[in-house]
Amino acid sequence: MNSITVAQCLQLAQELESLSDSARLDIELLLCHILQKNRTYLFTWPDKILSPEQAEDFLQFFNRRKSGEPIAHILGQREFWSLPLAVNNSTLIPRPDTELLVELVLELFAEDSVQQHRTCLDLGTGTGAIVLAIASEKPQWQLVGVDKSADVVALAEKNRRALQFAQVQIRQSDWFSAISAQQFDVIVSNPPYIDPQDPHLDQGDVRFEPRSALIADKHGLADIELIVQQGWNYLCEQGWLLLEHGYDQGQAVRDLFTARGFVQVQTRTDLGGNERVTFGRKGESV
Repeated sequence: MNSITVAQCLQLAQELESLSDSARLDIELLLCHILQKNRTYLFTWPDKILSPEQAEDFLQFFNRRKSGEPIAHILGQREFWSLPLAVNNSTLIPRPDTELLVELVLELFAEDSVQQHRTCLDLGTGTGAIVLAIASEKPQWQLVGVDKSADVVALAEKNRRALQFAQVQIRQSDWFSAISAQQFDVIVSNPPYIDPQDPHLDQGDVRFEPRSALIADKHGLADIELIVQQGWNYLCEQGWLLLEHGYDQGQAVRDLFTARGFVQVQTRTDLGGNERVTFGRKGESV
């Protein structure tokens, strides 16, 4: 193809509709990245002709998306909580539903004074999305994000440095293995929670994400159970634990929280109305 306009590129969204629920947006994001313009520019200048280099880049990107590769991997970036985060295939792509964890942390500590110091631990931090989003709202907090993979830790640290959040530490740790005796006001996690036999593992973006970040034994509950059991010991008195989980795991997770002694246990729903985050407060020792 010798020349192609913005409008012609956008028309190619039709070829992605069977693959993506956001085919038009996918094309827009590719164009914005290549042209280094915002989406308004695309609508204002639909007759803009891409340079030969831009056209070549677009068609390469388009074919990668057509083969199923996630947009975030093609662009090397995903926005979360309005923060630009570098992403790669070493960990999960941050998803909008996970912003619910951030919203709930802010809600739970909404009565704090502006200068109130708190501590927060993010388990399985991945790109650092959750811990960095909280840090962006709570500059006076001290926060730690951990992950067991050295490659993932390097990615999260890259994002921390890019955003210049000095109050955040990124550490390599298999859950609590490198935390020692430290206790936190709040622990958050989006752990693996998919049953290894779930057929959805062969569909969509998850095909390009590491299984280790997705699946867990005990029908997806093994890591959640470990965090609930061990997390108690790493929480300050009256500290909060918040966990993302599968749409059909709410009752099972609430039962785990209650059995461990957590109080004020609740589950909130995600953007699609599915039970997604369960949280509770450390009660009397049991």
